[in-house]
Amino acid sequence: MPPARRRRSVFIIANPVPVSERQHAPVSPALIELVVNGQRHWLAAAPERTLLEILREDLALTGTKHGCELGECGLCTVLVQGQPRLACLTLAVEVDGEAVTTVEGLASAHGLHPLQRAFLHLSAAQCGYCTPAMLLTAKALLDANPAPSREETRQALAGTLCRCTGYGRIVEAVQRAAADLTGRP
Repeated sequence: MPPARRRRSVFIIANPVPVSERQHAPVSPALIELVVNGQRHWLAAAPERTLLEILREDLALTGTKHGCELGECGLCTVLVQGQPRLACLTLAVEVDGEAVTTVEGLASAHGLHPLQRAFLHLSAAQCGYCTPAMLLTAKALLDANPAPSREETRQALAGTLCRCTGYGRIVEAVQRAAADLTGRP
């Protein structure tokens, strides 16, 4: 005897409402605290807003660049608690209470950061669009490893795309900054 067939229930909705017309409950913005470049900010951030949007639109820190917004190009890299982070993929509420460093926070009252000086002196920046992300990624590298090899430098910078150069001068600039920071020739 063949197995019994199961009946499936089908519900028909008489007049379905298109998704675009459905009412969604508004989501209240969260109050978040960010310490950006040493300055404390309290911001109302909707849950879906990215760190990239907050930095550029709310804090007017436009050094952090829009790129692919998919996490592929690395152009939006900032430092969160000293570690490189893609601002386009980081929700602002995820970094509530954490320290964020953008390229605007590299220089101090004493002048440019050694990385910025090396990039300038060795013409490591072409159009400059990737430069903020390169500088911040290199800073994280040098903070973790004050004397990286050329290969370690290349690997650290591999996540940031540059369309203008072959990375040679960029790697050279990071090596020069490492030497300046450690007092090596």
